[in-house]
Amino acid sequence: MFIYYKDTIEQDLGEGVSRRILAHGGTMMAVKVTFATGAVGPLHHHQHEQLTYVLSGKFEFTIDGITQVVSEGDTLYKAPNIVHGCVCLEAGVLLDTFTPQREDFLS
Repeated sequence: MFIYYKDTIEQDLGEGVSRRILAHGGTMMAVKVTFATGAVGPLHHHQHEQLTYVLSGKFEFTIDGITQVVSEGDTLYKAPNIVHGCVCLEAGVLLDTFTPQREDFLS
């Protein structure tokens, strides 16, 4: 029930992006994703529902063909199998919540 940040591991995904699985269990997962300015989260889709909360920075997100600029305090919803991605305009951090868990992140 308690997961301590000091016990989590940051993974360098390359090209200015890193990921840290904060917690997972049951059907949910929380992930912190850190972006350098100019880093890209390429367009992709997956079976999971996803909420993204912008902790800091500025991002240009495309979701289902619609592009918007978001910043600290904004939240995005991505339905299953909807194409989405982002470009980081100002270095920042995202908090992603997935359901079901991203088993691919755990392997």
